[in-house]
Amino acid sequence: MRRVIFNQKGGVGKSTITCNLAAISAVEGKKTLVIDLDIQGNSTQYLLGHKITDPDKTIAHFFKDCLGISLFGGGKEGIASAIHETPFPNLFVLPSHPELEALQSRLDSRYKIFKLKEELEKLEGFDAVYIDTPPILNFYSQSALIAAERCLIPFDCDTFARDSLYTLMKSIAEVKADHNENLEIEGIVVNQYQKQANLPKQLVEELIAEGLPVLENKISPSVKVRESHSASQPLVHHAPTHKLTDEYRALYVEIN
Repeated sequence: MRRVIFNQKGGVGKSTITCNLAAISAVEGKKTLVIDLDIQGNSTQYLLGHKITDPDKTIAHFFKDCLGISLFGGGKEGIASAIHETPFPNLFVLPSHPELEALQSRLDSRYKIFKLKEELEKLEGFDAVYIDTPPILNFYSQSALIAAERCLIPFDCDTFARDSLYTLMKSIAEVKADHNENLEIEGIVVNQYQKQANLPKQLVEELIAEGLPVLENKISPSVKVRESHSASQPLVHHAPTHKLTDEYRALYVEIN
């Protein structure tokens, strides 16, 4: 299964959700790959403890090859050579790199939008793929939506985030109609949910009443998330018995 975690709003927890669900997948015995398409490289740093400085050891190398500007040319190496083992069994990452930003306009103008999908369909040995995206509908997020089978939408219980949900879902529907008929919105992941506060409850109830696919299991705010970021350890490894870890486990079960 290939999943993309996408929202056009920043700060909604895309990277955290991506890495924690992927880490649980790996603990469950599935060989799991995280693809980091956000130039900020948060998923890369979360899983490896550092960013990768050499672009040829990141997904930037694959996209350079797609343009034929790599020394190797033509994309013949594919993405496998840039996949890194993480310190956690069964969990691998294909790192991001800032060079992606400079490549974007050339990739877009030469219509390389299907290259990631084609490459992932050839990739063998992985049971699950989770794709982290930039917080904007650009070449890389569109490539991820085209390559994926399921889409998770993080929602952070904010009025502005609610107002943008319909635009976001329309964008996903357009990608599905034009490029990827197999893409399905798996659900809206309610993040930073304070069940005792009135506004989050009201916003979630409104989304459900409007028929949006809100997932039952929600993620609470906790300082443990920042601690796990600092330790470069997903919660299932950093705090395996914590309430927040249990929430991620329940979310993982719900979507699998």
